[in-house]
This record gives sequence, structure tokens and C-alpha cells, in this order.
Amino acid sequence: MIGSLRGILAEKTPQSILVDLAGIGFELMVPLSTLYGLPDPGEEVRLYVYTHVRENQILLVGFLRQEEKEVFRFLTSVSGVGPRLALNILSSLPPEEVLEAILQEDSQRLRAVPGVGRKTAERIVVELKDRIPPREIRIGRAAELRPPDRQVVLEALSALVNLGYTRSEADKAVARVLERRPEAGNLRVETVLKEALRSLAR
Repeated sequence: MIGSLRGILAEKTPQSILVDLAGIGFELMVPLSTLYGLPDPGEEVRLYVYTHVRENQILLVGFLRQEEKEVFRFLTSVSGVGPRLALNILSSLPPEEVLEAILQEDSQRLRAVPGVGRKTAERIVVELKDRIPPREIRIGRAAELRPPDRQVVLEALSALVNLGYTRSEADKAVARVLERRPEAGNLRVETVLKEALRSLAR
């Protein structure tokens, strides 16, 4: 299993790229977000790699960001979502927005991606909304918070899930807490959790 590659970018096209590593050329599919961030051919590049294996097919998929790789892995675990459709989604939406759409059960946002129909979008939401671990959650202003505050948010989300709430319920409750706190800073797990539970009890 190949987890990452560092080599010389030999070729790049909208369909795939070729990375030369010690004389061996590795062909990788990439989302457009990664393609646009690559240097010119002849320069060194480091990519996170997902090895997609099926009965008669092995595909290497490359990403500049670990978050893209993780979201790709989530998407391809959904029945009916293959690597090309998952790449199409990541070419249209950043990984944080894909996760947010899933957690907020916003299938309409996913349907805006070419090739994603209503049934596929709804299936992605249904199959993934409760499977995304707290460390992957990025909601509302959470990504903009200082690292200590961001950690508080993630711990509160994890605690809510452990109490039996779904990822979606926890996400929405904590988002409501953050909306009522325009001044970011000095967040405490106990405070966020208490306010979130109060919101869920209504």
C-alpha cells in the first residue's frame, strides 16, 4: 500500500499526472484542486496517495492535502460512488465543504456537483453523516478558531457523540453555540457542552 510519494513531476494533464521516482513512473489521478497546486513538470512534488483496489483494477490517487485524501476515502466507501465521481466532487468542493454538507444533511449542495444526482447525494449523506469521526469535523467558524478553541469544539463534539447523539445533531448543536458567541476565544469544553445539551433538550 502506497501512502505517499516524493519524486519529480514528469507530466500533468487534467486526467492524470506522472511522477518519476528513481526511474519508475507512477501514474496518479488527482482532483483539480491538487492539479492547480502542482509545480511545473521537472520540479519535485510530494503527494499523499490513496491506493484504490478493486477486483481487476488498481488506481493511485494523489492529493496535496491529507484532508482531501481522507474525504476521498469516506466518499468511495459509499455504495455507488467510485473514484472518478469522488474526484469530481473534490474538484468542485473543498474537503471542508463536503464534510459540512454531509454533517448538515445538505444533499442539495452535493447535487450541485456535475454527475451527482439526487439519489447519490442523499446516499452520501445517509451513509456518512454518522461515520465521520470528530477529528474530521469542520463546522461554521470552527476552522477559523485558534487551535486551543478548535480543540475544545472537537472535544465537545466527541462528548456529545459518546452521549448517544448523532454526528449531525452534535454538529448543529455546537454550531448554534458558536453562533451565540461572536467573540472567539477562551472557550471551555464544559461551557460548550452545557450550552449544546441545553440546545438539544429544546
